[in-house]
Amino acid sequence: MDNLDLDLTPKEYKGYLANMISQMMFVSGETAEPSSETTTIIEEIVHTQVVEMLKRSTALATRRGSRSISTNDLFFLIRHDKAKLSRLVTFLSWKDVRKTAKDSDDKGGDAGDMGGDDPLGGADGGAGGGGPVVGDTGKKNKRTKVILPWDISSYFTEQVPERDDDEDEDEEEMNAATILRLKTADERTKNMTKEEYVHYSECRQASFTFRKAKRFREWAGFHVYTDSKPNDDIVDILGFLTFEIVQTLTEEALQVKAEEEMTKNRSGEANAASKKRKRETGLFGEKEEGRTPVGPKHIQEAFRRLQIKPIPGRNRVWMGGPRALQRKELRLVS
Repeated sequence: MDNLDLDLTPKEYKGYLANMISQMMFVSGETAEPSSETTTIIEEIVHTQVVEMLKRSTALATRRGSRSISTNDLFFLIRHDKAKLSRLVTFLSWKDVRKTAKDSDDKGGDAGDMGGDDPLGGADGGAGGGGPVVGDTGKKNKRTKVILPWDISSYFTEQVPERDDDEDEDEEEMNAATILRLKTADERTKNMTKEEYVHYSECRQASFTFRKAKRFREWAGFHVYTDSKPNDDIVDILGFLTFEIVQTLTEEALQVKAEEEMTKNRSGEANAASKKRKRETGLFGEKEEGRTPVGPKHIQEAFRRLQIKPIPGRNRVWMGGPRALQRKELRLVS
């Protein structure tokens, strides 16, 4: 999995991240080319968020009496964001399907050596147990149910067999935001040509970690904040969450920029060129003269807003003292 990491030096990996961030921003709705200052500040925010997740996960592992973090520790960190948690669970479920399908195709060889060749990293048991039985052709492509640490079923060693019509009680609520995001993506792509959509699809594959796990570990400082080497599932989850962070930051920054332009228009500061930019165009429409991408100030304001945004399902509790509620902690972007 890490063989291709040898082709990139730490400095080259930084350039690689700038390119990946630019592609992630494009998928999130930013059609103009962002500046290097913008991608740099986003990288710094993402790095800070990853370090914070590693610190909190290590603290949770220590409370469990373990030296190594697990997938459950990361699940626990985003438990309040049901939509993101749902997308992560779906990501891990399909990851296991892809691994099982690959193992099934190669089952004529050594079954015990298949996991290391999986480009997404083999499931290491931390994301809800073992995968489907390879030899069962009826179940080999069925998604494995990821059991969350607070699910009642996680308290028992024996699991009730799943039914095909079995639905999660919270599935509709958890998937509401995901469906909304899919509708937004549909609006962005409905006027694309075939070639344009192919490019969009390629940008959707942007990742901090895919085939760059070794460099990602060095960039994130795993050796500083964890005592043991995390398994592939941990790296894949963090890769998924980094994409989510960039997407959330970009969408919020676009909203900040739109509000800024609206304020300028109301105050009479907009010039005639701004009216020209209002014409109806698709995501890949003609070049818009004067179209400027989001800048560092928009990203900083977006991050500030996300830091003070109330977390659904989490209430602030006054613990005493006149300055108790003034204590600030870094929030995970959601």
